Parts: sequence; C-alpha cells; structure tokens
Amino acid sequence: MRIEIEQLDDSQLEELGVFDWPIWEKDESKFDWYYDTQERCYILEGEVDVITEFEHVTIKQGDFVTFPKGLECVWDINSAIKKHYSFD
Repeated sequence: MRIEIEQLDDSQLEELGVFDWPIWEKDESKFDWYYDTQERCYILEGEVDVITEFEHVTIKQGDFVTFPKGLECVWDINSAIKKHYSFD
C-alpha cells in the first residue's frame, strides 16, 4: 500500500475535473490519519511529510497524490497546506 505522487500538466488536471473539486486548508500541525476510502488530491500550496509504516514522503505544491484506501499515516504539515481533493 503506497502513496502515489505524479506530476500532471494542466490539461490532465482539467480532464480529471480537479479544479472543480473542493479545497481543504490546514495550518502547520501534526496528526494521525486513516483513509477509509481512496483520496486523490492536487497540492496548491505548502508542504507536508506523510509517514506510514513503509515509507516517508514529502508532498509539495504541484504534486498530484493518490492515497490508497486503508492507509494509516501521520501528517506532519511543514508549511500551511491548500489542496483540491476528491474521495473515490
């Protein structure tokens, strides 16, 4: 169970409808999180370290990220995060 990070261009993001997805924002903080469904998101601003049992990834502005269903992790937000998101 791995976090997938991609770099998509604007046409790919528009095709997925990303810019119509809701926006979520959070200031610097650290918290546990569990994904009971898959989430896809596009990072508009900020940087976060996401730590799982198997990996430690840094997610930043411009990243398109897929978090798999069932993932348990810790979010450590280094600079305020703003993202478009969609739960599948």
